[in-house]
Amino acid sequence: MPRHPWAGTGPAGLVLRDLRAEDAVALTDLANLPGYRQNTLRPPFQTVAETRGYIERPSPGGARMAAILDGTLVGTAGLERFQGRRSHVGEIGLGVHDDHVGRGIGTAMLIALLDSADAWLGLVRVQLTVFADNVGAIRLYERNGFVTEGRMRAASLRAGVLEDVLLMARVRAGPVASPHGSKGSP
Repeated sequence: MPRHPWAGTGPAGLVLRDLRAEDAVALTDLANLPGYRQNTLRPPFQTVAETRGYIERPSPGGARMAAILDGTLVGTAGLERFQGRRSHVGEIGLGVHDDHVGRGIGTAMLIALLDSADAWLGLVRVQLTVFADNVGAIRLYERNGFVTEGRMRAASLRAGVLEDVLLMARVRAGPVASPHGSKGSP
């Protein structure tokens, strides 16, 4: 059986799987935790109905995952593929339960998303936004090849304060089709 690219990261027993409709209540509880919400763009008091809608309407060509530890949802992550002339680009987002930050769950989810982007979707650029004061997340992204491309000043309202957000991306070299259709044709 092939080894998962994220194997060996995170706590023993961590399972990454697809995000399912039956996860709506647990994901709502997760999204409403103060630390989780602090570092995402989600507003407070998200409802189960809103969460269920998010789960049931995935974007085409993307991936959404749940991180399960001892039967409990402890993190979620997603990769949304852009369309048209930006179909080589994906954007990721992830979050970890307040009580499980720093245990490698975010690392495992990020590695799994990047494997999907590279080995299955053929994405060349993967980007994300992160609050400028979220040092732990920034270090995680940098360890996995992301670089800061810009700082968006006063980009997000968080707890009544306009906060700066960093735009980070990982661009990998990949085959580029020639304007004539196939690589290398005149």
